[in-house]
Amino acid sequence: MTTPGNWQKSSFSGSGDGNNCLELAGTPTTLHLRESDTPATILTTTPAALHHLLAGIRASINRP
Repeated sequence: MTTPGNWQKSSFSGSGDGNNCLELAGTPTTLHLRESDTPATILTTTPAALHHLLAGIRASINRP
């Protein structure tokens, strides 16, 4: 599997050294996630699977 070279850092991170954060890159069928302080460790998922995970998190946060 080829990983992309166009990693995007979260806008919440700021700039400069010491601002470790989640980075995201995409290909036509997959999303690649990594922590900026450990870039060799990459998680790969599909957009649908990530959508379901985030929807579940949002649903649990909004429960009374």
